[in-house]
Amino acid sequence: MQVKSGHVGVKDIRELRDVVSRQKAALGLFVTLEEPTSEMVKEVKATSPYVSPRWNREYPKIQVLTVEELLRGKKPDMPPALSPFQEAPKVERPSEKPIQEKLA
Repeated sequence: MQVKSGHVGVKDIRELRDVVSRQKAALGLFVTLEEPTSEMVKEVKATSPYVSPRWNREYPKIQVLTVEELLRGKKPDMPPALSPFQEAPKVERPSEKPIQEKLA
């Protein structure tokens, strides 16, 4: 993820794409206060998508969102998050007599 406040350009997208590639990351998110330039949009579209093997779907490898879009509730287009922890099955316990009955 890269966040820029202003004066963004296509070089910023290229830098993010290079970092994503070097780090072997699935996706890269570029957040900015300004609308992306037409060159930035072209560079994003020219980048090969990420294909999720689990969901068998393509996602844009580099995505640009503005702060305004995020504040309006827009989210990055990415695979659903799965918990790394498996939920334990519920165990039915035999009903126990209240403690007062045990003491009697």
